[in-house]
Amino acid sequence: MTVKWRRESVLDIYNLVLALVLFTAPWFLSLTKTTTEMDFWISSAAIGLISVGALAAFTQWEEWANLLLGAWLIVSPWLLGFAHSSAMHFSIAVGVVVAFLAALELWLVNEEPEAAEHQPHAHG
Repeated sequence: MTVKWRRESVLDIYNLVLALVLFTAPWFLSLTKTTTEMDFWISSAAIGLISVGALAAFTQWEEWANLLLGAWLIVSPWLLGFAHSSAMHFSIAVGVVVAFLAALELWLVNEEPEAAEHQPHAHG
């Protein structure tokens, strides 16, 4: 299987790294609340799998899914009851970055054809 490297692929690698950091967060934040741990582990697994999938065969739905997962990480502290904690700040920070990277990739992919139209063509 050949993976076609795209210029936007680096954004998927960043999201993959964020997924790994999120997965390890319960240990370095010394979390004791099972709900928070499960949220971090499940969210990180989903972000990681989607990012690996986007590296292997990009489709836009993967970035939309990561955008939604980023939004979930932003609101989950209030919905799952770990607001006003270090875990809340961490969840929001990772969520903002994941959502931003997904939105940036969607923008870059969708703006590319328009940018290509304005490129001078070589004649020869």
